[in-house]
Amino acid sequence: MTAAPQVTPSDLDRGAQARLATVDQRYTANRRLLVEILSGAERPLTMPELLEEGDGLAQSSVYRNLVVLEQAGVVRRIVTGDEFARFELAEDLTGHHHHHLVCSSCGSVEDVTVPEEIEELFDATLGRVAARHGFVVDGHRLDLLGSCRECRQRERRSEA
Repeated sequence: MTAAPQVTPSDLDRGAQARLATVDQRYTANRRLLVEILSGAERPLTMPELLEEGDGLAQSSVYRNLVVLEQAGVVRRIVTGDEFARFELAEDLTGHHHHHLVCSSCGSVEDVTVPEEIEELFDATLGRVAARHGFVVDGHRLDLLGSCRECRQRERRSEA
């Protein structure tokens, strides 16, 4: 897997608009703002975090728009063990392939990128596994589940 070219904000807007058109939806100002917020985030964001970043956005509007953006393939939802799903832009839209570290205790999600040689090994191995089942792989997602540093430290303190 080679490094993808940097996607510009106008590329994101054009991509989001085209995907929304496929589900007969418009690229409204609120949807554009959500794409802008998610494109600037270093990790997937929760609904409260999106509301905090999007001054003046109503929770019901954000929720409805996220559903539409997800249906159009602009946004991806990441479900964790806590009460909040996280949202990020679809990686085929951004050109940024990555994986996640998901804390099973607090639900935090951190984006991680692995070295290219490891991605190539993943692709080859997963392709062989899929082929044995008559399946063709379009891509992969890897979420590592465990405990984040803060939760492990909190656990150690409570055991002491």
